[in-house]
Amino acid sequence: MEFKQIKELATLVDSTDIVELEIENEGFRIRIRKEEKAEAPVQIVEKVLATPAASPVVNVSQPGPEAGVKNDHCYIEVVAPMVGTFYRAPSPDAAPYIQVGDSVSEGQILFIIEAMKMMNEIESEVKGVVKEVLVENGEAVEFGQPLVLIDPKA
Repeated sequence: MEFKQIKELATLVDSTDIVELEIENEGFRIRIRKEEKAEAPVQIVEKVLATPAASPVVNVSQPGPEAGVKNDHCYIEVVAPMVGTFYRAPSPDAAPYIQVGDSVSEGQILFIIEAMKMMNEIESEVKGVVKEVLVENGEAVEFGQPLVLIDPKA
């Protein structure tokens, strides 16, 4: 087993509910175990819309007691829960799950991340309107990378 494969397995274990994975093959044995960790907090993104003379400004902050008291441009940032390839649709000839301006509900599929040849449907944890898709179809994404902005107030 090559180092790249071991690293992919470790990433897969880290991004799922799997606590321990043990593989034995032709005299080679590997065990990957993870400790329990707290769930990552949802990040709140405040986006100031651009004017023709200025570029957009994005401020990211951790939610706190005042998180709900932001201005009208406060968006929820949907981040990649794992390393993989981002896909907007279930197949190349299918329509994307979401478009900018679409209303989404909790549990609705937003996109797919392919990791180790497994297609993982990522669902919305909030209700709102899609304001921006930050990555291109087929693009490689990293754990924690911002992918979609949703306006929960819309």
